[in-house]
Formats: sequence, structure tokens, C-alpha cells
Amino acid sequence: MIANVLIVDDDKNTREGLQRALKNRYKIYIAESAEKALNIMHEKHIDIILSDLQMPGMNGMDFLKQVKKYNNDVIFILLTAYGNIETAVDAMKNGAYDFLTKPVNLNHLELLFERAAKSINIEKENTQLHAQLDEKYGIESIIGESEPMQKLFNMIRQVAPTQATILIQGESGTGKELVAKAIHRLSTRNKAPFIPVNCSALSESLLESELFGHEKGSFTGATNKREGRFELADTGTLFLDEISEMSQEIQVKLLRILEERTFERVGGTKTIEVDIRLITATNKDLKKMAMNNEFREDLYYRLNVVNISIPPLRERIEDIPLLCHYFIKEFNEKNSKNIEYLDNETIKMLEKYPWPGNVRELRNTIEKMVVLATSNTLTKTDVPEDIASATPPHNIIESKSSIANAEKEMIMNALENNNHNITKAAEQLGISRRTLHRKLNKFKNNGGTVAER
Repeated sequence: MIANVLIVDDDKNTREGLQRALKNRYKIYIAESAEKALNIMHEKHIDIILSDLQMPGMNGMDFLKQVKKYNNDVIFILLTAYGNIETAVDAMKNGAYDFLTKPVNLNHLELLFERAAKSINIEKENTQLHAQLDEKYGIESIIGESEPMQKLFNMIRQVAPTQATILIQGESGTGKELVAKAIHRLSTRNKAPFIPVNCSALSESLLESELFGHEKGSFTGATNKREGRFELADTGTLFLDEISEMSQEIQVKLLRILEERTFERVGGTKTIEVDIRLITATNKDLKKMAMNNEFREDLYYRLNVVNISIPPLRERIEDIPLLCHYFIKEFNEKNSKNIEYLDNETIKMLEKYPWPGNVRELRNTIEKMVVLATSNTLTKTDVPEDIASATPPHNIIESKSSIANAEKEMIMNALENNNHNITKAAEQLGISRRTLHRKLNKFKNNGGTVAER
């Protein structure tokens, strides 16, 4: 990589002489003042700045402070004809990479630039590596290879770099907080805090204090001033789980923050500004709640800028083997076990269970199986009784499937015999027209096609 170097000096001979000496190895830009240098930096990416200390207008030290305020990664080297220890120390404190006296020793400057360029390359490689790791591991805790999960991963990658407010919807146990964390991890705010709050776990008064903080003496027990979660999440991400459980009074305050980005602590009068990215989650139909006046409609539309829906486990059963092996590995390490295998019959049994508690329920089930296992292979005898008893045996499923197929064939024959007339076909089958319609709709929903009239 060729580093971009900006030489800033009010003396024309100095800046053009340095340009000639360095142009064969670096991309050189020159400016006769700090003000013009800042304009160049708005248009060009600069890796190294070589600046005079004494210049008309903004001097080199103020220029250094200005640059470091907006770009701490740039390597800044100061030049002066009047070098002293005190000035050099001050320059280093303000972020200078080095401090040189005029006339410049070009051999020394070349070595300094080589070292600086190497440092830049290492930093860029680290940045690229972190980006690759973020891409891979930002969603590593969300397990799945099914089509619904691939769509979810693509959505996470798409919305994470934006500042959009996000509403995550999904049943309990689907991993809403994991999705919120992945969005934060892949966002531009990932070096700032991720602050989660479960709105259903706190009473209204406690939730208000938890979110907005309180001043000393604002209520009984408020012996000290306390910062709320909004302040703690400043420049980062605030995740409000189970947002549907928030009271109308707190909803009003939340709406104001989203509109103005300001609030006051409980018992306080000072207006506090915050810069947060808000992600909320619920396992309820928030739109329906808003339509029924159970949740503020104006707040709902503020929260629902981007909607992410997490599929329940029963809609991605092809991910169950992958999840099982992931959890077995996790609980092997946690419990010093050595489970090597989950047999196919057991996997099929687990795939037939509806998992009302979703991934969380599956994880707890695998943990129980690993802890209680007496061999290094998990079999159907290791499946907890409540799961096993709720899973129909294979022969019953096959029997139900055969009956369903026979019924469908009989209905299709009746339609064919009656030129697809619904009324006549229903009479032949001895059922009502309404019942026949219901059965035909069921066939359609299961992927069939039926011509009727």
C-alpha cells in the first residue's frame, strides 16, 4: 500500500523540497496553511501529515489538535526550526507521532516514514480482520442454515450499519436478544455499550427509574443520584425487550425521547441529550395491540421503522440437528461430559415435537439429556418424558398420512366425476358444501391445486 502524505508548510521551498524527496515512494499532497490542509483532508484520505509548527493563521499545534479530534488514526509529525524539549513533550501529549527540527535530515525522515507506513499497514490489516470477524461472528450465536434463517441473517447484515430503529418480533425463546446483539455487533456503534432492559421484569416505577435514572431524594430510597439506561447507552444501543408490557405513561416519555432525543431524570429538571440506537422486541402482535388501544399507535409507528420477524423453531425443523450438536458441544464443556453422538432416531423424534418454547426449550432439553446421559451416545431413551410423550410414534404419523391421502383421493375423484361441481361432489360424498370447501382449502394450504366451481 502507498501511503498518502500531506506536507503543510508556509515556506514554499521547504514543502516543495520535501515533496521532491518523497514523491517516488509516497502519494504527496501539499498545502501552505493548516486551513488549506483541512480542506484537502475533507476530500482525500490522508495517512501521514508532516506539518510546520510556526505558520500564519492556525499554527501546527492547533492544527494537530483539530486533526486528532476528527481522525485519531492519522500519523502526525511536527517540524520546527525552534525545537525544545517542552514543545516536543506538549506535541506528544496531543497525539503527535514524532517531533523533528529543521533542517530535516532526509535519511532520518525516510526511516520515520517507513516505520509509520508499516504501522498504517498493520492497522489496516487489523481493521479488515475485525470486519471479517464481525461478518462471521456477529451472528455466530444465532444457529441455523435453513432458508428462513438465511433470510434473517441477510436482514441483520442489511440493517445493522444503519441508524434505523428496529422492532424484533418473535415467540418466546426464539432468540430476540441474540438478534439485537448481532445488530449492535455489526453496527458502527459496536465499540459503545449494548444496554438491555426487560420491560416485563420491573414495576412501572422501577422501570421509569431504570430507564431515565433519578435524582437524590426524588423518592423514598433514592439516597444517591443514579444514571438511567438511556444515559448508559449513550452513543451505543439500547435494547428494550417485551416493549408491549410498558405502561402508557412511560410510552409517552419514550415517544418524546425518540422525537427529541432528550429527557429528564426522575425528580430532576436538567434536560439530558442522548445519542442512542433503539432496538425493541416483543412476543405479542404490537400492531393489533395498537389498533385495540392497548399500545400507543404513534409510538408503534416510531418503533416499527424496520420490522424483523424471527421464525419459530417448528418452521425451521431442518435446523434442529445443527442446534442439537451445537448444544451438546456447549454442555459437554460445561459439565465435563463426552457425548459424541445423537442417533438419527432421536433426532427424528425431536424434529416431530412442536417446541412451543422454541430454541430455548430445545437448549434446556439437550442440557438435561447431556447431564443425565449414562453413555457417550444420546438415544430416544434419553429424551425427557414430557417431550417423548408429546411426540407421536412414527407408525401413527404414517397411518394419519395414509388416511389423509385416501381422503384427498376420494374427494378428487368425486370432483372429477361431477365435472368439478362443488355442490354435486359434496352430495356424492355425503358431506355439506361448506365442509367440502374447508377440506379443499386445507389441501390448497398444504401446497395442492384444486380446480372447482
